[in-house]
Amino acid sequence: MKIAVAGGTGTVGRHVVDVVRERGHHAVVLSRSTGVDLVAGAGLAEALAGIDAVIDVSSTQTLSDAESRAFFGAVTRHLLDAEAAAGVGHHVALSIVGVDLAPYGYYAGKVLQEQLVEAGPVPWTILRAAQFHEFSSQLLQRMRFGPLVVVPRMQSQPVAAREVAERLVELAEGSPAGRVRDLAGPRVERMHDMVRRSAAIAGVRGLIVEVPIPGAYGKAMRDGTMLARPGADIGRQSFDEWVDAAQARTAA
Repeated sequence: MKIAVAGGTGTVGRHVVDVVRERGHHAVVLSRSTGVDLVAGAGLAEALAGIDAVIDVSSTQTLSDAESRAFFGAVTRHLLDAEAAAGVGHHVALSIVGVDLAPYGYYAGKVLQEQLVEAGPVPWTILRAAQFHEFSSQLLQRMRFGPLVVVPRMQSQPVAAREVAERLVELAEGSPAGRVRDLAGPRVERMHDMVRRSAAIAGVRGLIVEVPIPGAYGKAMRDGTMLARPGADIGRQSFDEWVDAAQARTAA
């Protein structure tokens, strides 16, 4: 198969590209580094020639409803239009567990993305996954202000990005399946504890402060809205196991 990966240079996208190639398929990375502007749609027509399936794991860094909707709206519309024109038979999108129950901030764009895919012209599959183990390291980088790291009070059920990638490629190899079972990690974690462990690995010293985010978005972070529901698939690697593996790689 020839599989295009939108956002193939990102946290999960790199894993998706690796898995595609490991399974004997040809991977086409859709990103600015390969001459494709997903937001503007530039370069998509050429890149999607002969593509069998597209896996969309594109992302943006924002907490703004408007910015998230603008990004995911533009990317999804351009992808679906270009796929339809190129005769692509399967669009696989990565979404987030609980996204429809907390359609605020970044999640607002993901809700729009799902709506566009479901109403679009290309047969589709949507996988909702929990936050990745790597999310704690991303928060550590983004929310560090000198010696202070501000972490939202949040429950998470993190899953390995590699396992998400494996599931996405399996789905792309199959027939369009609509909304499939959610995928989450084996344990519920407190985000403050995850960031603290990531800081220890990175050698980051300072005060890590847990802060409740106001409003409905913050409430959803705290009350379990973003945790897996009954019937979800559960991943293999826990956050602690992922941390141990990361420490082993650092020591080597």
